[in-house]
Amino acid sequence: MSLLFAGRHPATRRVALSAGRARWLSRSLVGWGFAGPATALIIGLSIFPAVWAFLISRQKWNGISPAKPIGWLNYQLMAQDPDLFAAVRHTVVFTVLFVPASIFLGMLIAVALNRPIRLVGFYRTCIFIPFVASAAATGILANFVFNPQYGAANSALRVLGLPQQQFLESQSQALLVICLIALWGQVGFSVVVYLAALQDIPKDVVEAARIDGANNRQVFRHVTLPQLGPVTVFTAIWQTITALQLFDLVFTTTRGGPLGATQTIVYYVYSQAFELSKFGYGSAVAYGLFAVTLLITAGMILYSRRSKIEAF
Repeated sequence: MSLLFAGRHPATRRVALSAGRARWLSRSLVGWGFAGPATALIIGLSIFPAVWAFLISRQKWNGISPAKPIGWLNYQLMAQDPDLFAAVRHTVVFTVLFVPASIFLGMLIAVALNRPIRLVGFYRTCIFIPFVASAAATGILANFVFNPQYGAANSALRVLGLPQQQFLESQSQALLVICLIALWGQVGFSVVVYLAALQDIPKDVVEAARIDGANNRQVFRHVTLPQLGPVTVFTAIWQTITALQLFDLVFTTTRGGPLGATQTIVYYVYSQAFELSKFGYGSAVAYGLFAVTLLITAGMILYSRRSKIEAF
């Protein structure tokens, strides 16, 4: 800019700079004219409710009578709530079962579908359709499949001569069945992510490994897996957040039952806030879940970055 205006009169430079600022301001106003409404909508639907929920978490409020400020009492009560501990335990068990299984199955299916086989596009579509389908619809469909009296699952067991199961009506089986339903609906996401990552692996690296005498297993272990590291971290974070926020499948299948065996943290928040009208306590539990999710996500990101540094 200084070289452009070096031989000009000072007044001419000032005019040119003013014209440049005017063009920049005009372009900025046009840009914000398009992005402004969407930005305001996002702020209104996310940031404002989050701030309001935090304020409610420090109050005792049933949604009708005037709110009573109680400071941090709701957060202190969380440490003495056995029902919350049970919901946390169920969520942890579900997360431990769901996340590794979704990553392993997603990678396995993606590797299988990354090969030049007939009707591969049809198979990829079939894998991804459950992820696109509504989770509520998936839960309603699962009620018919796993119904102990007339469900398709018990019908298949009868044909095979195996004993009938209670599935969603059993305290010991309900959470496992919900995990299977969640895997059916979410594994498509992992497959698509891994497929994209597999197709981005440089082919010359794979060919070089084969020229050096590596077989398929060695290529997968020493070439493919390291290339999938960042994608695995992303998938693990995404599926962990999905597991911690499990609600819709529980709501449409068991409603937290039988006898609270499938009550997760988010369903517990819903129960406290909208069934028992304890909006303050429900908001406090929700913010506790937000803090835990944030810590887990940050820990995974830091661990992945440290692993990369040590690898170099």
